[in-house]
Amino acid sequence: MTPPVGASRVDGSWPDAGEPCFLDTSALYAVLDRSQTRGADAVAAWDRLVRSDATLLTSSYVALELVTLVQRRLGFDAVVALQDFVFPWVEVKWVDAERHGGALAVVLGARRRDVSLVDAVSFGLMRAQRVRHAFTLDKHFAEQGFICIPD
Repeated sequence: MTPPVGASRVDGSWPDAGEPCFLDTSALYAVLDRSQTRGADAVAAWDRLVRSDATLLTSSYVALELVTLVQRRLGFDAVVALQDFVFPWVEVKWVDAERHGGALAVVLGARRRDVSLVDAVSFGLMRAQRVRHAFTLDKHFAEQGFICIPD
């Protein structure tokens, strides 16, 4: 039996076939820039995810944040690699005005500098889509009760 969204994190859990996994900027960036602290963990988890039957999804805000970060830090060729070898396998959920406004209200209400608008959109989207797993290196996903990969 699978725990509901918001349940405590379960170490070692992996998405079942067809189950969605949300892709966050932190882990995707670490796959492209392997000099990151947990780059090897992210690469191993990514290899397993793309070979699994999990449905990979992200938000348009994560895609924007990731492309901007990759272009700035790693260069144009890395953006091309992202476009050619990552995005074709990912379903991008476009953020509309309602989701943006709801996430901004969460950020303003939380009054925390370390939770971004992109994070708040991600959490809201994951709950709305009933996504339990996140490919992320960001501790905020675990704080929100999601199962993080790599753990």
